[in-house]
Amino acid sequence: MESGVRHPEDPEPVESTKVVAARMLAGVGAALSVFVGGAIPAVMALMLARQAEADIRASEGFLLGASRLPGIRRTAWTALGIAGAVVVAALLVWVISMARSAGQEPYGGGVA
Repeated sequence: MESGVRHPEDPEPVESTKVVAARMLAGVGAALSVFVGGAIPAVMALMLARQAEADIRASEGFLLGASRLPGIRRTAWTALGIAGAVVVAALLVWVISMARSAGQEPYGGGVA
């Protein structure tokens, strides 16, 4: 058999379902990253993208979607970066508020 010629009984190439799931999880992670809840779907998207890449390599051309993986990874890492920045900003606001209240009477002075 010639290389590059498919056998008529070979199945049609299809997009990897893991790529589809990773794309959806990365989108949800990006949408929820401002609320820090997007970190979990973003991590799951990165894990699925790694699994999808291995599956696509092992499928010998019957699974598609490898070209979408870099965009999925970028979206997931962006979601993680935004969630991390929100956490750092919240900690910074908390530390500054604690520093401003240092030296003040904790209960207004009328508590025995």
